[in-house]
Amino acid sequence: MRRREFIALLGGAASLWPLAVRAQKPPLPVIGFLSSASADLYTIRLRAFHNGLKDQGYVVGQNVAIEYRWAEGQNNRLPVLAAELVHRQVDVIAAGGGTPSAVAAKAATATIPIVFAVGVDPIRIGLVASLNRPGGNLTGITSLNVEVGPKRLEVLRELIPKATIIALLINPTNPSLAEDFLRALEPVASTLGLQLHVLQASTEQDFDRVFAALAQLRADALVIMPDVFYNSRSEQLAKLSLRQAMPAIFDHRPFVAAGGLISYGSNETEYYRLFGTYTGKILRGMKPADLPVVQSTKVELLINLKTAKALGLTVPLSLLGRADEVIE
Repeated sequence: MRRREFIALLGGAASLWPLAVRAQKPPLPVIGFLSSASADLYTIRLRAFHNGLKDQGYVVGQNVAIEYRWAEGQNNRLPVLAAELVHRQVDVIAAGGGTPSAVAAKAATATIPIVFAVGVDPIRIGLVASLNRPGGNLTGITSLNVEVGPKRLEVLRELIPKATIIALLINPTNPSLAEDFLRALEPVASTLGLQLHVLQASTEQDFDRVFAALAQLRADALVIMPDVFYNSRSEQLAKLSLRQAMPAIFDHRPFVAAGGLISYGSNETEYYRLFGTYTGKILRGMKPADLPVVQSTKVELLINLKTAKALGLTVPLSLLGRADEVIE
């Protein structure tokens, strides 16, 4: 090749470089979604989370990507999963698996922004310094699932007026929430003249032991602590409570849909939409330190009338009238 032709070839190639650079799309911002549950049980919550992102102008696959890390009900896996997201250098961590995932995310990084969704006081467990001015790299959403815990006892008393012995199922691997929930229930149980017996389960293998203990205690009803592991086993818990003829109340709609008696707690859709909205605000450049922690305030009462009949219970009209949904 002659020298003149070679120079002309280089010049032509060089003229294409800016076009190639312009053709390369910038990488999408990445959300690291951390949860102690499993993906197949988060359909409703993820839809709400995506809608919250959309409120801030983000559509998954178009201008934002999500990397998921699921602990499959094993909270001890969360520190490793959180470390993976930090190593991946995600733009924000959405700790959507309750207190354990929020604590694991906080321990993993002091620089990557974190948005949490928890049911406890985030100040008490050290996530933020203040609700109005969180400081640091965390902010998020809280639910009313601890605050409305006493109301669950009142609902059970209304449904079963002669009840005296109530069992409380807690997850020992989520101690902050378990302690807060028990502390909220004890004074109301005393006022109502109810004996509270605490039972523990952190694996599926524990459930048979727990339901055998209910019979030994002659418990009149069961209160299930709001917990991501229990959420992920809603159908199993519903079937066990029905098979053992044990009236049970939970915070989670899928429990009632699967045959559980009653649920009373925060509305999942509102809770996770707010969670997605806050995550989107961080992607837009807002700092966690400047975003106050907000509370999801919408609660709902659901009753499975078919299960009530199977248990020989007559649901008072006053309770039916307050229900947001009745499954027949």
